Amino acid sequence: MQKKSTQNKDFRTVWSYNCVTFLRVAMQKSKALSELMAIPSRALKDLSARLAARSQVLDEVRSALPAKLAGHVISAGIDQGRLTIGVSGAVWASRLRYLTHGLRKSVGKTMAISILTVRIRVVPPTGPNP
Repeated sequence: MQKKSTQNKDFRTVWSYNCVTFLRVAMQKSKALSELMAIPSRALKDLSARLAARSQVLDEVRSALPAKLAGHVISAGIDQGRLTIGVSGAVWASRLRYLTHGLRKSVGKTMAISILTVRIRVVPPTGPNP
């Protein structure tokens, strides 16, 4: 029995050493987001360009809609001739469907892009659950 006890003791020593090493590596000082964004990276540049394009599309969609409806538009983007709009609820999606023809023309003209279809999605609310 003594030998088994010694083996377990050695195992615990090795395991605790590995955990401490892991914790030291994991607990290094974190970098600020602005510092990470300043690192030159093609992926970040591409992501930043896509974000700017989607933000511009969202602004154009909101400006083409009545104020009450525009407040419920959460996201918008154009991909391969399809304008996709995210709204906060099914009621707003239904109201927006009546305006898609005019919206497609006005946003397409403003952004100089041919929009073939409009897709409306209900976006689930973000934030803490009650």
